[in-house]
Amino acid sequence: MTRTVRTIRVLLLFEAATFVAAAAIHFGALLEGYGHRKAGTAETVIAVVLFVGLALTWSGPARARRAAVGAHAFAILGVLVGLFTIAVGVGPRTALDIEYHVAILAVLVAGLAISVRGRWPRPRPVYPSAPSGDSC
Repeated sequence: MTRTVRTIRVLLLFEAATFVAAAAIHFGALLEGYGHRKAGTAETVIAVVLFVGLALTWSGPARARRAAVGAHAFAILGVLVGLFTIAVGVGPRTALDIEYHVAILAVLVAGLAISVRGRWPRPRPVYPSAPSGDSC
């Protein structure tokens, strides 16, 4: 396992966990006064995508890289939508929401950059198996 793979796994786990916490806050489970069901639903979806991306990092180098890039790109898009809804007044507009979106966006962009530019292990070549049985 390379440093890139370890770093990406830690980032994906951290990012997904923060989205779970944000969703819990918006569903009213952790803090009062920040309830917003639609935001909680969106954060739950992003968390699931990040967890799936994390799980796929164990599926081989080529698929792991694509999964990490895809999960980060999806999460970035979701955060940008969240920032847009904050800007137009549709989503929650608390200081906590704005600070979280800006901070997690920076972490996600860093994760995407590492996913794209990092040194991933090379896939092992697949060699055809030797013929079995008698040869006449």
